[in-house]
Amino acid sequence: MKPLFEKKSEKIALADLPKAEELSKELGKIKYRERYMRTLRSTVFTLVTVAALAVLVATIWLPVLQIYGNSMTPTLKAGDMVVSVSKKNLKQGDVVAFYYNNKVLVKRVIATSGQWVNIDKKGNVFVDGKKINEPYLQRGEKNYGETNIELPYQVPDGKYFVMGDHREVSVDSRNKAVGPVDSEQLVGKLSLRIWPLNRMGSID
Repeated sequence: MKPLFEKKSEKIALADLPKAEELSKELGKIKYRERYMRTLRSTVFTLVTVAALAVLVATIWLPVLQIYGNSMTPTLKAGDMVVSVSKKNLKQGDVVAFYYNNKVLVKRVIATSGQWVNIDKKGNVFVDGKKINEPYLQRGEKNYGETNIELPYQVPDGKYFVMGDHREVSVDSRNKAVGPVDSEQLVGKLSLRIWPLNRMGSID
């Protein structure tokens, strides 16, 4: 009787074992989960690395700034996001960002070290005795504005005379409160607008 009982038990045990097809499916699921997790980890690692590099680049080499206020309209409007590049070899007409009283201001370079600046009551700007061409201003935008410096004014060594494009409201180097911008205050030249997308492009 004992051998018969053992054979019956063996038959029952063998019948309960999963088939090869079922084993293959389960193995496929396990392998799929492993591949999925590897891909997920790889994707997360890549995204974190890219984000870290983007922050590093934006902080050290290409600061991204958001424009507030309207002192640079129509060139730049509130909400625009711009990229800043090198602060070397700046020239007349460049749009720059600089630190002022724990803020970052954006203005346009009008004159550099040693040059003489004069402004008439109609808002025409003269550098070294020559009236400068300002195509970036809107028609009728020339304005004497908040000017309380003694004119003509010679730009000190290592400094820049800057003005906003919206001359009527901009407080800039025409006013003693701001004065000329020292090279150490500079964040850099603004070269590219990246937002909004419909206005993306170079800054002139």
